Amino acid sequence: MSDRIIPLIMCGGAGTRLWPASREGRPKQFLRLFGALSTFQETMKRVSDPSLFARVIVITNAAYRFMVLEQLAEIRLEADVLLEPARRDSGSAIAAGAAFARTRDPEAVVLALAADHVVKDTPAFVDACRRGLVGANAGRIVTFGVEPEHPSTEYGYIRPGETISGDIRAVAKFVEKPDAATAAGYVSDGYLWNSGNFMFRAETLLDEYAKFDADSVEAVTSAVSKAGRDLGFVTLDKESFEKARSISIDYAVMEKTSRAAVVAVACGWSDVGSWRAVWELSPKDDDGNVTQGQAVFEGSRNCNVSTDKTLVALEGVEDLVVVATQDAVLVSRQKDAGGLKRLVGRLRTIAPQVTEDHPKVHRPWGSYQSLDIGERHQVKRIIVKAGGRLSLQKHHHRSEHWIVVRGAALVTVNEMQKVVHENESIYIPIGATHRMENPGKIPLELIEVQTGSYLGEDDIVRIEDDYKRS
Repeated sequence: MSDRIIPLIMCGGAGTRLWPASREGRPKQFLRLFGALSTFQETMKRVSDPSLFARVIVITNAAYRFMVLEQLAEIRLEADVLLEPARRDSGSAIAAGAAFARTRDPEAVVLALAADHVVKDTPAFVDACRRGLVGANAGRIVTFGVEPEHPSTEYGYIRPGETISGDIRAVAKFVEKPDAATAAGYVSDGYLWNSGNFMFRAETLLDEYAKFDADSVEAVTSAVSKAGRDLGFVTLDKESFEKARSISIDYAVMEKTSRAAVVAVACGWSDVGSWRAVWELSPKDDDGNVTQGQAVFEGSRNCNVSTDKTLVALEGVEDLVVVATQDAVLVSRQKDAGGLKRLVGRLRTIAPQVTEDHPKVHRPWGSYQSLDIGERHQVKRIIVKAGGRLSLQKHHHRSEHWIVVRGAALVTVNEMQKVVHENESIYIPIGATHRMENPGKIPLELIEVQTGSYLGEDDIVRIEDDYKRS
């Protein structure tokens, strides 16, 4: 029996329900939608009390690994970070996390949480975890059913069954997202929203999973036992993991097991599944408008504006979402989340880059953002973290001109090394072997001007790299 819980934070999703802010390259769990911290960071902080929670396990994919480390460092928390070699949905992710937790503690109780959810009442959430621990230790797979604040068509529902112990009840039925009339009936009949968060003994979850899909459980447990270590990450074995079936934990286990239980909780929960949900969770002005960035409203009500830098002005409109990024602008009705899903589907065939690539690209050493691009030139803003160093590299098709605007850069060009200070610049010819690093204590900011016949990111020949990308 365990008295501490191992949180397992699932951080590999790449949803586009909050496009254009959320994209494949930087999904919503890493965005700061409601203040200074991302939902991933807020989730980490909720499970940071060492009296109840053990060291966190984060499961993500290689594309997000350095974003995970960067955001952990910002809040001064640590975790075991597992890297999935392929996406296999929540079933395999949770099973792999459970198998890894079992290597730390054979009696481990695991709390599986999505990284992109919002919880407004942390004490109520923690209290639900304490109550759920009783059921998990008794061999139940406990899900957290949220007491509905209103009939919603955006969530699945749980019908609680007989009482097991205290306020832990059996799950009588899981139901899919309903229409509006059915949702109202569910609420009046005492159904709960399905939060998609679970608590269980690792051994129990794996045993139940194996009853329904033994091959997938064998695949993920093998991926854990054969895992390697790379730059502090736990790299699950690719050959083993790819044999697992791609399926959600709901379909793989929860809808089939006789061990499902539910704990009801009212904690201000949302899965932030739409821009309307962002509007509902955000502070509003007297006319119901929500702003992130610069916006001016005249005769407009119940609108939601998110903008990186461009000023957005709305006049005489209601119930609109306007999201402006450097390379895309969304104008949508607040209530039509399905319409946005269809729109993003079309964009994937017409302009896939705006659904995949974020204007600001994060790298293990910092980030860069394209400011202007033409047929034979591109201008970027580059930020290098203190102590960060880019790979030793060269380009076949472009030259580069670096202008330092903040900090100092230690630059290598072929056999030469030079420190370039603020308001100084240096030229990198085509074909020259070069590297840049930040030897200082503050972020290094510079403007890069590229010129040449081809400016793609795949024109990088890495000769040496601290992050093993060469």
